Amino acid sequence: MIPSRRLGDAALALLALAPLGAACWLEGAALSLSFLGRATAVLGLTCLLLAALTSARVPGLDLWFGGLTRLWRLHHYLGAAAFLLLLAHPLLLSFAAARSSLPAAAAVLIPGPSAWSVWAGWLSLALMAVFLAPTFWFFGRPEYQRWKALHALSAAAVVLGLAHTFALGGMRTLWAAYGACALLAFSYRVFIARRWARRGFTVVAAQAAGRGVVELTLRPDEGRLEHRDGQFIYLTPLDPGLARGRGEEHPYTVSSPSGEADLRVVIKDLGDASRALQTVAVGSKAAVEGPYGEFFHKSDADAGELWIAGGVGLTPFLSRVRALAPGEAVDIHLVYCVQDESRAHFLSELEAAAARAPGLRLWPHFFGREGPLNEAFLRARCPDFAAREIYVCGPPELISAARVELRRAGAPAARVHSEDFSWL
Repeated sequence: MIPSRRLGDAALALLALAPLGAACWLEGAALSLSFLGRATAVLGLTCLLLAALTSARVPGLDLWFGGLTRLWRLHHYLGAAAFLLLLAHPLLLSFAAARSSLPAAAAVLIPGPSAWSVWAGWLSLALMAVFLAPTFWFFGRPEYQRWKALHALSAAAVVLGLAHTFALGGMRTLWAAYGACALLAFSYRVFIARRWARRGFTVVAAQAAGRGVVELTLRPDEGRLEHRDGQFIYLTPLDPGLARGRGEEHPYTVSSPSGEADLRVVIKDLGDASRALQTVAVGSKAAVEGPYGEFFHKSDADAGELWIAGGVGLTPFLSRVRALAPGEAVDIHLVYCVQDESRAHFLSELEAAAARAPGLRLWPHFFGREGPLNEAFLRARCPDFAAREIYVCGPPELISAARVELRRAGAPAARVHSEDFSWL
Protein backbone atom coordinates (compact mmCIF):
# COMPACT_ATOMS: atom_id res chain seq x y z
CA MET A 1 0.00 0.00 0.00
CA ILE A 2 1.39 3.40 -1.01
CA PRO A 3 1.71 5.81 1.93
CA SER A 4 -0.53 8.87 1.82
CA ARG A 5 1.09 12.14 0.79
CA ARG A 6 -0.36 13.62 3.98
CA LEU A 7 2.14 11.61 6.02
CA GLY A 8 5.09 13.21 4.23
CA ASP A 9 3.58 16.67 4.51
CA ALA A 10 2.90 16.20 8.22
CA ALA A 11 6.45 14.99 8.88
CA LEU A 12 7.90 17.93 6.96
CA ALA A 13 5.70 20.44 8.81
CA LEU A 14 6.73 18.95 12.16
CA LEU A 15 10.41 19.18 11.25
CA ALA A 16 9.93 22.76 10.04
CA LEU A 17 8.25 23.98 13.24
CA ALA A 18 10.25 22.01 15.83
CA PRO A 19 13.30 24.37 15.96
CA LEU A 20 11.11 27.47 16.25
CA GLY A 21 9.12 25.84 19.04
CA ALA A 22 12.33 24.91 20.84
CA ALA A 23 13.66 28.48 20.45
CA CYS A 24 10.44 29.97 21.84
CA TRP A 25 10.53 27.57 24.79
CA LEU A 26 14.19 28.30 25.58
CA GLU A 27 14.28 32.04 24.93
CA GLY A 28 10.67 33.14 25.35
CA ALA A 29 8.41 34.52 22.64
CA ALA A 30 7.84 38.16 23.55
CA LEU A 31 6.81 39.88 20.35
CA SER A 32 9.44 42.43 19.30
CA LEU A 33 11.68 43.25 16.36
CA SER A 34 14.55 41.46 18.07
CA PHE A 35 12.44 38.32 18.56
CA LEU A 36 11.23 38.44 14.94
CA GLY A 37 14.84 38.77 13.80
CA ARG A 38 15.79 35.62 15.71
CA ALA A 39 12.64 33.78 14.64
CA THR A 40 13.29 34.42 10.95
CA ALA A 41 16.83 33.12 11.43
CA VAL A 42 15.56 29.91 13.01
CA LEU A 43 12.85 29.35 10.40
CA GLY A 44 15.15 30.33 7.54
CA LEU A 45 17.92 27.94 8.54
CA THR A 46 15.36 25.20 9.13
CA CYS A 47 13.93 25.68 5.62
CA LEU A 48 17.44 25.66 4.14
CA LEU A 49 18.30 22.38 5.87
CA LEU A 50 14.98 20.80 4.90
CA ALA A 51 15.52 21.90 1.30
CA ALA A 52 18.80 20.00 1.41
CA LEU A 53 17.07 17.02 2.98
CA THR A 54 14.36 16.88 0.29
CA SER A 55 16.96 16.90 -2.48
CA ALA A 56 18.12 13.35 -1.75
CA ARG A 57 15.81 11.84 -4.42
CA VAL A 58 15.60 8.40 -2.84
CA PRO A 59 13.40 6.11 -4.99
CA GLY A 60 10.16 5.34 -3.18
CA LEU A 61 10.52 8.09 -0.58
CA ASP A 62 8.90 10.56 -2.98
CA LEU A 63 5.65 8.59 -2.74
CA TRP A 64 5.20 9.90 0.80
CA PHE A 65 4.77 13.32 -0.80
CA GLY A 66 2.64 12.34 -3.79
CA GLY A 67 5.53 11.79 -6.20
CA LEU A 68 8.83 13.41 -7.07
CA THR A 69 7.38 16.34 -9.01
CA ARG A 70 5.40 17.40 -5.94
CA LEU A 71 8.38 16.83 -3.64
CA TRP A 72 10.51 18.94 -5.99
CA ARG A 73 7.97 21.76 -5.70
CA LEU A 74 8.24 21.57 -1.91
CA HIS A 75 12.04 21.63 -2.24
CA HIS A 76 11.81 24.77 -4.39
CA TYR A 77 9.40 26.50 -2.00
CA LEU A 78 11.59 25.64 0.98
CA GLY A 79 14.64 27.12 -0.75
CA ALA A 80 12.77 30.31 -1.65
CA ALA A 81 11.36 30.63 1.89
CA ALA A 82 14.83 30.10 3.37
CA PHE A 83 16.29 32.89 1.26
CA LEU A 84 13.53 35.40 2.07
CA LEU A 85 13.53 34.59 5.80
CA LEU A 86 17.31 34.76 6.11
CA LEU A 87 17.32 38.01 4.17
CA ALA A 88 14.80 39.46 6.65
CA HIS A 89 16.86 38.23 9.65
CA PRO A 90 19.67 40.85 9.63
CA LEU A 91 17.30 43.61 8.57
CA LEU A 92 14.97 43.02 11.51
CA LEU A 93 17.90 42.83 13.94
CA SER A 94 19.23 46.08 12.49
CA PHE A 95 15.86 47.80 12.91
CA ALA A 96 15.77 46.58 16.52
CA ALA A 97 19.28 47.93 17.15
CA ALA A 98 18.34 51.26 15.54
CA ARG A 99 16.21 52.02 18.57
CA SER A 100 19.45 52.49 20.49
CA SER A 101 21.46 54.29 17.82
CA LEU A 102 22.19 54.32 14.11
CA PRO A 103 25.80 53.18 14.62
CA ALA A 104 24.48 50.15 16.50
CA ALA A 105 22.17 49.34 13.59
CA ALA A 106 25.04 49.69 11.11
CA ALA A 107 27.23 47.43 13.23
CA VAL A 108 24.63 44.65 12.90
CA LEU A 109 24.76 44.82 9.11
CA ILE A 110 28.46 45.64 8.66
CA PRO A 111 30.49 44.32 11.59
CA GLY A 112 34.23 44.55 12.00
CA PRO A 113 36.60 42.25 10.12
CA SER A 114 37.03 40.03 13.18
CA ALA A 115 33.34 39.08 13.27
CA TRP A 116 33.87 36.11 10.98
CA SER A 117 30.64 34.39 12.02
CA VAL A 118 28.54 37.31 10.78
CA TRP A 119 30.48 37.42 7.51
CA ALA A 120 29.90 33.67 7.18
CA GLY A 121 26.17 34.38 7.39
CA TRP A 122 26.39 37.09 4.73
CA LEU A 123 28.41 34.82 2.43
CA SER A 124 25.86 32.04 2.89
CA LEU A 125 23.11 34.47 1.91
CA ALA A 126 25.09 35.65 -1.13
CA LEU A 127 25.58 32.07 -2.33
CA MET A 128 21.86 31.42 -1.89
CA ALA A 129 21.11 34.44 -4.07
CA VAL A 130 23.38 33.07 -6.80
CA PHE A 131 21.98 29.54 -6.98
CA LEU A 132 18.35 30.41 -6.23
CA ALA A 133 17.97 33.42 -8.53
CA PRO A 134 17.67 31.37 -11.78
CA THR A 135 14.76 29.39 -10.29
CA PHE A 136 12.51 32.42 -9.88
CA TRP A 137 10.05 32.82 -12.76
CA PHE A 138 11.01 36.38 -13.71
CA PHE A 139 14.52 35.24 -14.75
CA GLY A 140 13.06 32.83 -17.29
CA ARG A 141 13.63 29.10 -17.49
CA PRO A 142 17.29 28.25 -16.71
CA GLU A 143 19.47 26.03 -18.88
CA TYR A 144 19.31 22.60 -17.21
CA GLN A 145 23.00 21.76 -16.81
CA ARG A 146 23.95 25.31 -15.77
CA TRP A 147 21.17 25.24 -13.17
CA LYS A 148 22.50 21.94 -11.79
CA ALA A 149 26.05 23.31 -11.61
CA LEU A 150 24.90 26.42 -9.74
CA HIS A 151 23.05 24.25 -7.24
CA ALA A 152 26.37 22.79 -6.12
CA LEU A 153 26.81 26.09 -4.25
CA SER A 154 23.96 25.08 -1.95
CA ALA A 155 26.29 22.79 0.01
CA ALA A 156 28.64 25.67 0.81
CA ALA A 157 25.65 27.85 1.76
CA VAL A 158 24.44 25.24 4.23
CA VAL A 159 27.90 24.81 5.79
CA LEU A 160 28.38 28.58 6.16
CA GLY A 161 24.88 28.99 7.60
CA LEU A 162 25.55 26.31 10.20
CA ALA A 163 28.96 27.83 11.03
CA HIS A 164 27.27 31.20 11.59
CA THR A 165 24.69 29.60 13.89
CA PHE A 166 27.13 27.45 15.87
CA ALA A 167 29.45 30.41 16.49
CA LEU A 168 26.61 32.45 17.97
CA GLY A 169 25.47 29.54 20.17
CA GLY A 170 22.03 28.20 21.02
CA MET A 171 20.36 24.83 20.27
CA ARG A 172 23.61 23.35 18.97
CA THR A 173 22.47 19.76 19.49
CA LEU A 174 19.31 20.32 17.46
CA TRP A 175 21.17 22.09 14.67
CA ALA A 176 23.81 19.34 14.67
CA ALA A 177 21.07 16.73 14.15
CA TYR A 178 19.45 18.69 11.32
CA GLY A 179 22.86 19.40 9.78
CA ALA A 180 23.81 15.71 9.93
CA CYS A 181 20.58 14.79 8.09
CA ALA A 182 21.27 17.42 5.43
CA LEU A 183 24.84 16.12 5.05
CA LEU A 184 23.56 12.56 4.73
CA ALA A 185 21.11 13.63 2.01
CA PHE A 186 23.87 15.48 0.14
CA SER A 187 26.24 12.50 0.45
CA TYR A 188 23.59 10.13 -0.84
CA ARG A 189 22.82 12.30 -3.85
CA VAL A 190 26.43 13.07 -4.82
CA PHE A 191 28.30 9.92 -3.83
CA ILE A 192 26.10 6.97 -2.86
CA ALA A 193 23.40 7.22 -5.53
CA ARG A 194 25.90 7.48 -8.38
CA ARG A 195 27.63 4.31 -7.29
CA TRP A 196 24.85 2.10 -5.90
CA ALA A 197 21.44 3.52 -6.84
CA ARG A 198 22.11 3.64 -10.57
CA ARG A 199 21.68 0.42 -12.50
CA GLY A 200 23.34 -0.59 -15.75
CA PHE A 201 21.28 -0.98 -18.94
CA THR A 202 22.01 -1.63 -22.60
CA VAL A 203 20.23 0.08 -25.48
CA VAL A 204 18.84 -2.85 -27.50
CA ALA A 205 16.57 -0.91 -29.89
CA ALA A 206 15.99 2.63 -31.09
CA GLN A 207 12.73 2.95 -33.02
CA ALA A 208 11.88 6.25 -34.71
CA ALA A 209 8.27 7.14 -33.83
CA GLY A 210 8.16 10.26 -35.97
CA ARG A 211 10.18 13.31 -36.83
CA GLY A 212 12.32 14.19 -33.83
CA VAL A 213 10.85 11.39 -31.66
CA VAL A 214 12.52 8.09 -30.83
CA GLU A 215 11.55 5.24 -28.52
CA LEU A 216 14.51 3.51 -26.89
CA THR A 217 14.35 0.00 -25.49
CA LEU A 218 16.70 -0.55 -22.55
CA ARG A 219 17.58 -4.01 -21.25
CA PRO A 220 18.88 -4.38 -17.68
CA ASP A 221 22.38 -5.80 -17.43
CA GLU A 222 21.19 -7.86 -14.47
CA GLY A 223 17.89 -8.37 -12.69
CA ARG A 224 15.02 -6.05 -13.57
CA LEU A 225 13.75 -2.68 -12.48
CA GLU A 226 10.23 -2.92 -11.07
CA HIS A 227 8.02 0.03 -11.94
CA ARG A 228 4.37 0.96 -12.09
CA ASP A 229 2.58 2.43 -15.08
CA GLY A 230 3.13 6.17 -15.33
CA GLN A 231 6.38 6.30 -13.37
CA PHE A 232 9.57 7.82 -14.73
CA ILE A 233 13.31 7.25 -14.50
CA TYR A 234 16.46 9.34 -14.72
CA LEU A 235 18.42 8.15 -17.74
CA THR A 236 22.16 8.75 -18.17
CA PRO A 237 23.37 7.73 -21.64
CA LEU A 238 26.98 6.54 -21.80
CA ASP A 239 27.38 6.17 -25.56
CA PRO A 240 30.85 7.65 -26.34
CA GLY A 241 29.66 8.59 -29.83
CA LEU A 242 27.04 11.06 -28.64
CA ALA A 243 27.62 14.64 -29.72
CA ARG A 244 25.96 15.99 -26.57
CA GLY A 245 24.41 14.63 -23.40
CA ARG A 246 26.85 11.81 -22.65
CA GLY A 247 26.96 11.39 -18.86
CA GLU A 248 24.05 13.83 -18.33
CA GLU A 249 20.98 12.54 -16.51
CA HIS A 250 17.49 13.58 -17.62
CA PRO A 251 14.02 12.38 -16.57
CA TYR A 252 11.94 10.30 -18.99
CA THR A 253 8.62 8.57 -18.41
CA VAL A 254 8.64 4.81 -18.93
CA SER A 255 6.42 3.88 -21.88
CA SER A 256 6.62 0.11 -21.38
CA PRO A 257 3.97 -1.65 -19.26
CA SER A 258 4.79 -2.54 -15.67
CA GLY A 259 5.07 -6.27 -16.37
CA GLU A 260 7.72 -5.92 -19.08
CA ALA A 261 11.35 -6.70 -18.21
CA ASP A 262 12.80 -4.18 -20.67
CA LEU A 263 12.29 -0.46 -20.19
CA ARG A 264 11.06 1.70 -23.03
CA VAL A 265 11.26 5.50 -23.03
CA VAL A 266 10.05 8.00 -25.61
CA ILE A 267 12.44 10.90 -26.22
CA LYS A 268 11.52 14.02 -28.15
CA ASP A 269 14.03 16.41 -29.64
CA LEU A 270 13.68 19.32 -27.18
CA GLY A 271 17.32 20.33 -26.75
CA ASP A 272 20.92 19.39 -27.45
CA ALA A 273 20.94 16.26 -25.26
CA SER A 274 17.59 14.87 -26.42
CA ARG A 275 18.50 15.70 -30.03
CA ALA A 276 21.69 13.66 -29.75
CA LEU A 277 19.75 10.73 -28.29
CA GLN A 278 17.78 10.45 -31.53
CA THR A 279 20.84 8.67 -32.95
CA VAL A 280 22.15 6.86 -29.86
CA ALA A 281 23.98 3.66 -30.80
CA VAL A 282 22.22 0.35 -30.28
CA GLY A 283 24.42 -1.73 -27.99
CA SER A 284 25.67 1.29 -26.05
CA LYS A 285 25.41 1.46 -22.27
CA ALA A 286 23.24 3.65 -20.07
CA ALA A 287 22.62 4.15 -16.36
CA VAL A 288 19.13 4.29 -14.91
CA GLU A 289 17.97 5.58 -11.53
CA GLY A 290 14.46 5.23 -10.19
CA PRO A 291 11.62 4.65 -10.62
CA TYR A 292 9.96 7.81 -9.36
CA GLY A 293 6.56 9.42 -9.37
CA GLU A 294 2.95 8.59 -8.67
CA PHE A 295 1.03 9.83 -11.69
CA PHE A 296 -1.94 7.47 -11.57
CA HIS A 297 -3.87 7.99 -8.35
CA LYS A 298 -7.06 6.14 -7.58
CA SER A 299 -9.24 8.21 -5.29
CA ASP A 300 -12.49 6.55 -6.38
CA ALA A 301 -12.38 2.96 -7.59
CA ASP A 302 -15.84 3.31 -9.21
CA ALA A 303 -15.07 6.46 -11.20
CA GLY A 304 -14.12 6.27 -14.84
CA GLU A 305 -11.05 8.06 -16.12
CA LEU A 306 -10.36 10.89 -18.55
CA TRP A 307 -6.85 11.14 -19.94
CA ILE A 308 -5.68 14.32 -21.66
CA ALA A 309 -2.33 13.92 -23.42
CA GLY A 310 -0.37 16.49 -25.36
CA GLY A 311 2.45 15.45 -27.70
CA VAL A 312 5.09 13.35 -25.95
CA GLY A 313 2.97 13.70 -22.79
CA LEU A 314 1.21 10.63 -24.14
CA THR A 315 3.99 8.49 -22.63
CA PRO A 316 2.49 7.61 -19.20
CA PHE A 317 -0.82 6.78 -20.88
CA LEU A 318 1.00 4.64 -23.43
CA SER A 319 2.37 2.58 -20.55
CA ARG A 320 -1.15 1.98 -19.21
CA VAL A 321 -2.55 1.20 -22.67
CA ARG A 322 0.16 -1.37 -23.31
CA ALA A 323 -0.65 -3.03 -19.99
CA LEU A 324 -4.31 -3.61 -20.96
CA ALA A 325 -5.25 -7.22 -21.61
CA PRO A 326 -7.48 -7.98 -24.65
CA GLY A 327 -11.10 -7.43 -23.66
CA GLU A 328 -10.17 -5.95 -20.27
CA ALA A 329 -13.05 -4.00 -18.73
CA VAL A 330 -12.06 -0.34 -18.43
CA ASP A 331 -13.85 2.99 -18.61
CA ILE A 332 -11.29 5.38 -20.07
CA HIS A 333 -11.58 8.30 -22.48
CA LEU A 334 -8.25 9.39 -24.00
CA VAL A 335 -8.07 12.84 -25.59
CA TYR A 336 -4.85 13.02 -27.61
CA CYS A 337 -3.93 16.64 -28.42
CA VAL A 338 -1.47 17.27 -31.25
CA GLN A 339 -0.92 19.91 -33.92
CA ASP A 340 -1.99 17.66 -36.81
CA GLU A 341 -2.01 14.05 -37.99
CA SER A 342 1.73 14.11 -38.73
CA ARG A 343 2.43 14.72 -35.02
CA ALA A 344 0.08 11.98 -33.79
CA HIS A 345 2.79 9.49 -32.87
CA PHE A 346 1.58 6.04 -31.78
CA LEU A 347 -1.95 6.82 -33.05
CA SER A 348 -2.25 3.52 -34.92
CA GLU A 349 -1.16 1.62 -31.80
CA LEU A 350 -3.74 3.48 -29.73
CA GLU A 351 -6.48 2.72 -32.25
CA ALA A 352 -5.57 -0.98 -32.20
CA ALA A 353 -5.63 -0.96 -28.39
CA ALA A 354 -9.07 0.71 -28.39
CA ALA A 355 -10.32 -2.02 -30.69
CA ARG A 356 -9.06 -4.71 -28.29
CA ALA A 357 -10.41 -2.99 -25.14
CA PRO A 358 -13.87 -1.56 -25.96
CA GLY A 359 -13.91 0.48 -22.74
CA LEU A 360 -11.00 2.55 -24.04
CA ARG A 361 -12.28 5.38 -26.23
CA LEU A 362 -9.83 7.46 -28.24
CA TRP A 363 -10.49 11.09 -29.24
CA PRO A 364 -7.72 12.78 -31.26
CA HIS A 365 -7.80 16.58 -31.04
CA PHE A 366 -5.90 18.42 -33.78
CA PHE A 367 -5.59 21.91 -32.38
CA GLY A 368 -4.01 23.18 -35.60
CA ARG A 369 -7.48 23.19 -37.19
CA GLU A 370 -9.78 22.73 -34.16
CA GLY A 371 -8.23 25.38 -31.93
CA PRO A 372 -7.34 24.98 -28.23
CA LEU A 373 -8.91 22.18 -26.21
CA ASN A 374 -12.11 23.43 -24.59
CA GLU A 375 -15.04 22.32 -22.49
CA ALA A 376 -17.32 21.90 -25.52
CA PHE A 377 -14.95 19.37 -27.11
CA LEU A 378 -14.70 17.40 -23.85
CA ARG A 379 -18.44 17.55 -23.20
CA ALA A 380 -19.26 16.24 -26.70
CA ARG A 381 -16.94 13.22 -26.38
CA CYS A 382 -17.18 12.50 -22.66
CA PRO A 383 -20.31 14.11 -21.14
CA ASP A 384 -19.58 13.01 -17.57
CA PHE A 385 -15.90 14.01 -17.59
CA ALA A 386 -16.23 16.29 -14.53
CA ALA A 387 -17.14 13.25 -12.41
CA ARG A 388 -14.13 11.19 -13.52
CA GLU A 389 -10.56 10.87 -12.33
CA ILE A 390 -8.72 13.16 -14.73
CA TYR A 391 -5.07 12.86 -15.72
CA VAL A 392 -3.29 15.51 -17.78
CA CYS A 393 0.23 15.25 -19.16
CA GLY A 394 1.89 17.38 -21.82
CA PRO A 395 3.41 20.81 -22.36
CA PRO A 396 2.89 23.31 -19.50
CA GLU A 397 0.59 25.37 -21.73
CA LEU A 398 -1.73 22.40 -22.25
CA ILE A 399 -1.76 21.53 -18.55
CA SER A 400 -2.59 25.11 -17.61
CA ALA A 401 -5.31 25.47 -20.26
CA ALA A 402 -6.84 22.09 -19.41
CA ARG A 403 -7.00 22.96 -15.71
CA VAL A 404 -8.82 26.21 -16.54
CA GLU A 405 -11.40 24.41 -18.67
CA LEU A 406 -11.85 21.61 -16.15
CA ARG A 407 -12.28 24.04 -13.27
CA ARG A 408 -14.81 26.02 -15.29
CA ALA A 409 -16.75 22.80 -15.94
CA GLY A 410 -16.90 22.00 -12.23
CA ALA A 411 -14.33 19.18 -12.06
CA PRO A 412 -13.05 18.93 -8.45
CA ALA A 413 -9.39 19.96 -8.17
CA ALA A 414 -8.68 16.83 -6.10
CA ARG A 415 -9.59 14.68 -9.09
CA VAL A 416 -7.33 16.46 -11.58
CA HIS A 417 -3.80 15.01 -11.62
CA SER A 418 -0.91 16.30 -13.71
CA GLU A 419 2.85 15.97 -13.94
CA ASP A 420 5.10 18.88 -14.85
CA PHE A 421 8.70 17.89 -15.63
CA SER A 422 9.87 21.49 -15.51
CA TRP A 423 10.38 20.99 -11.75
CA LEU A 424 12.81 18.12 -12.34
